[in-house]
Amino acid sequence: METVRTPDDRFVDLPGYPFEPHYAEIPDGDGDTLRVHYLDEGRSDGSTVLLIHGEPTWSYLYRHMIPPLVSAGHRVIVPDLVGFGRSDKPTETTDYSYARHVVWTSSLIFDHLDLLDITLFGQDWGGLIGLRLVADQPDRYERVAIANTALPTGKGWTEAFMAWQKFSQDSPTFPIGKIVNGGCATDLPVEVIAAYDAPFPDDSYKAGARIFPSLVPVTADDPEVSANKAAWKVLEQFEKPFLVAFSDLDPVTNGSHAPFLARVPGTQGQPHTTIEGAHHFLQEDQGPVLAALLVDFMAS
Repeated sequence: METVRTPDDRFVDLPGYPFEPHYAEIPDGDGDTLRVHYLDEGRSDGSTVLLIHGEPTWSYLYRHMIPPLVSAGHRVIVPDLVGFGRSDKPTETTDYSYARHVVWTSSLIFDHLDLLDITLFGQDWGGLIGLRLVADQPDRYERVAIANTALPTGKGWTEAFMAWQKFSQDSPTFPIGKIVNGGCATDLPVEVIAAYDAPFPDDSYKAGARIFPSLVPVTADDPEVSANKAAWKVLEQFEKPFLVAFSDLDPVTNGSHAPFLARVPGTQGQPHTTIEGAHHFLQEDQGPVLAALLVDFMAS
């Protein structure tokens, strides 16, 4: 597996991102290793909050949420998925799969970090991957919160998502920062757009970002449908607190909250919230609001 690694100088003085990098070596599945990056902020003995990003963002997305969670006394872990941020980036789209991302993330949070008593917050692919890991080892989790995500089994996708999937494959250019900006309710400053571009100096670094939308199981014959159905069976027995906090302006995941409320017993009696004034990347639009919601959710 051929990989590229974004030079460190691309991450110097990014606005609002003063966090120290941490790295782990994990198996790549082909007999070699990948270096993956994660943030580890706050008290080492604090309750663990795991924040998982999606497509085509990286841990920078959570910069507004980390300080309030740390101030509340929590330990905050924020990985960069393989292919994103400061993590290594396989250069071929065929190196990426949904199943591999589940295994790679499991290698970091279970095998390397050995996290326990986790509060998960997953958005976009952070939910698709994170919920598979909850189903794989539910005893490691104290509670779960999700936003603008799904656990798809081959049907029910919006026209907006299908258009995004087509764009990701057909567009001659793939401007990461502008894509993130387009998924926010207000225009991001130019320096923030540039920070989202920082991990991707040129197209050779974008194989993961390009292929990710095509890995979502939108057809019944997708190889990951059976694994997601198995995960749903576990979630249908998951009685720990499970919070749903989708935004009001996201056409991509509109309506995807309903199956969780109907099928996951842990959602009963929880303070589910619609995050107002937020598009797909609600961490950008309403990050402090989300952080406060998580702090209250954990305290209750």
